[in-house]
Amino acid sequence: MSDSLEQSLPAPMEVIPHRPPFLFVDRVLTCSEQEAEAEYTFEDNDFFAGHFPERPIVPGVILLEGMAQTLAYLALRQLGGGSVLLTGFESAKIRRPVTPGDTVRYSVAVEKFRHRMVVAKGRITVGDQTVAEARLKGFVEA
Repeated sequence: MSDSLEQSLPAPMEVIPHRPPFLFVDRVLTCSEQEAEAEYTFEDNDFFAGHFPERPIVPGVILLEGMAQTLAYLALRQLGGGSVLLTGFESAKIRRPVTPGDTVRYSVAVEKFRHRMVVAKGRITVGDQTVAEARLKGFVEA
């Protein structure tokens, strides 16, 4: 099934239930049974006005949310619908700030997918620099 998943990738809003202003995936670059990559560009807007106003940065929880949305896209492409609820994350490390104007790349790789539970390793990069890493856990609702 992995080859057919990568051939024609629908837009994120056609697969996951998230919508702006809480959609943090602009486009999915690749999606197989085990891995997905997606991108998002953080625009300079009012969202950042109160988060370190002198030097706006993207909140770490928003970065983790974008990674979780990428994982949801992967899982829901395989199952054909529903939603994925984030049930936890472990070993989260934020290595450098992301600022308005940055384009992040989310990479997720499934470690386990059984009984509607999914566990994956995630990584976020800006260019060739790692920004954040985490292990994500989710429950797939039908």
